[in-house]
Amino acid sequence: MRPVELPQLPGLNQLRVVLGVCGGIAAYKSAELVRLLMKQGCTVQVVMTESATQFIAPLTFQALSGKSVHVSQWPSEYSAQGNADRGMPHIDISRNADFLLIAPCTANSLAKYAHGFADNLLDNLVLARNCPMAIAPAMNVEMWNNPATQRNVSRLENDGVHVFGPAAGEQACGEVGSGRMLEPFEVVLELARAVNPKPLAGKKVLLTAGPTFEAIDPVRGITNRSSGKMGYALAQAAWFMGAEVNLVSGPTALPAPYGVRILSVQSAKQMHAAVFSQIEQQDLFIGVAAVADYGIKNPSAQKQKKQQDQAAGLHMEFELNPDILADVGEFASTRTKPLTVVGFAAETENLDEYASRKLDSKKAQFIVGNLAQHALGADHTELTIYSKKLTPEHLGSMDKLQAAQAALAFISKHS
Repeated sequence: MRPVELPQLPGLNQLRVVLGVCGGIAAYKSAELVRLLMKQGCTVQVVMTESATQFIAPLTFQALSGKSVHVSQWPSEYSAQGNADRGMPHIDISRNADFLLIAPCTANSLAKYAHGFADNLLDNLVLARNCPMAIAPAMNVEMWNNPATQRNVSRLENDGVHVFGPAAGEQACGEVGSGRMLEPFEVVLELARAVNPKPLAGKKVLLTAGPTFEAIDPVRGITNRSSGKMGYALAQAAWFMGAEVNLVSGPTALPAPYGVRILSVQSAKQMHAAVFSQIEQQDLFIGVAAVADYGIKNPSAQKQKKQQDQAAGLHMEFELNPDILADVGEFASTRTKPLTVVGFAAETENLDEYASRKLDSKKAQFIVGNLAQHALGADHTELTIYSKKLTPEHLGSMDKLQAAQAALAFISKHS
């Protein structure tokens, strides 16, 4: 299977991570986790329990991380690896960390962390830490569902420990259910969310993304060149920044953003209906989708065949589609609870003029503009944010996830 590759995620470059590996079959996933963290620019120090070494060799992690792997809590063995002879590995290691991540975290280790027990190096490191911590649980479904485990998880969460997962699915024992360790790339995404500022914490964000597809018949339709990349990047960035995110997407070839609830639609009318089925509960709406202005008035129920005598070509009757952004802007202007409305203007010319007009006509607080010929389908973009109260904010050229993060930071600050 081809390894998952992630874009550069916010907050991870130069992050000093101590990765604790407990003794479970999921320990094999931690090797890929180290690789992905290193690709993000993290430094990774691996600490293993003795039982973890029964599942995967320390040498594997040493080769991947470029650092000696620590297992023993005893001073002689710690010093033998070239460390200062202070006899305090649990202190030395924890003080050099920005984040402590335990993946996999077994039921036994989880219980010890919840109650403050420590009889190995990793346990002592957990108690001695002065940095944020997360666990990625990995255990049998019955062990995970056991009331004692659930009490321990609740206690850790109340203590401020992040809990990444677990996932549900087939387990090594052959049973099916919750308890699987998240996949390594999912752990990295969860870590990015954990370390990022949360200006959107507690907020509900609704976005539209991608093109719409207006059917001519069951086979053919009219669409546009939007890839959906900008809208998907904004949805992912909003999740990193703490929001509960819902994404209404037209047809794209993109994987769903992690942590985001996605609702797939085809036509502009379907997108309009999906947006207004959820808009009442939202705090922020961002209309990124390239919505068709017109749809086919009477699409054929059957595939239309080419006729040799149709020299003049195929004739279709169009009708005006609903204006999603304008309707959301009108809704927001009459609602008691504040709703920030953000639209996109992808133009080929006169960007400043057209974006400024859109602020008024759509009743939006912000319009984010770019040049379509440079942005459609591309991995990078150059955004300018327009509002009535501020001078246009030009963000410069950057990849779309970085641009999304910068745009949302600006919008959240000035909303």
